[in-house]
Amino acid sequence: MDTPSSLLSTRQLVIDVPGRDDAYPLDLTIQQGQIWGILGPNGAGKTTLLHTLAGLRKPRSGNILLAGKALDRWRRRQIAQQLAVIFQERSDSFPSTVLESAMIGRHPFLSTWELESSDDLSIAREALNRMELGNMEQRLVSTLSGGEKQRLAVATALCQQAQLWLADEPGNHLDLHHQVAVMQLLREQADNGCAVVLCLHDINLAARYCSHLLLLYPDGSACWGEASTMLKTEALERLYRQPLRVIEDSGERIFLPRTERPSKPL
Repeated sequence: MDTPSSLLSTRQLVIDVPGRDDAYPLDLTIQQGQIWGILGPNGAGKTTLLHTLAGLRKPRSGNILLAGKALDRWRRRQIAQQLAVIFQERSDSFPSTVLESAMIGRHPFLSTWELESSDDLSIAREALNRMELGNMEQRLVSTLSGGEKQRLAVATALCQQAQLWLADEPGNHLDLHHQVAVMQLLREQADNGCAVVLCLHDINLAARYCSHLLLLYPDGSACWGEASTMLKTEALERLYRQPLRVIEDSGERIFLPRTERPSKPL
């Protein structure tokens, strides 16, 4: 039985990855205050898992529980009130301003035909300011750069005021300053009692910000646990099929690819 602090859990969950016959079933318990990083090479199923946890894809087998209740028993609007998703790629199907797009994060809390209130507007503007987009609120989303669109996606999720965040490469397209700002924001959410699940490619971001890690291997196998026990060089080298070296700096471990230097010509 889930503890009161468990926001999301899986029971013998097998995600449906095309072309993969089988996979190791996942039994995860994601609790308040935790930041889970999902690591794995391309094609391992990171995005598929994230979409499955969000209820956007059906699993091959097993169950997902949101706040102790089967995910498929929640209405989509109820899910959106508790769970915010940041996608890796987005399409701008309809012309809208930055402010209008951020306000989408408030829609799960509005009844049919209800207009946004002044409080909703304040929440949206505060989120945009947090993502350094406050001076762009009347800009069309189609005119934004890739990094600005990514920050807008984070601001929209922030407007949802959800207890659970699912983010697919949240630092995608971002420069170093904004990448750190987004990761600090997600850590802040966890410190305030939320839970965060991230798909990441950067081992060093995972080492710095994640409390727990899930390693997904291309053959469908997986292992998970506290980050301190999962950040083992041998396990990461097997995960990425890449030799690594580790540098210690101010108590932090930094993982770098180890490559052979070409021999000098005679």
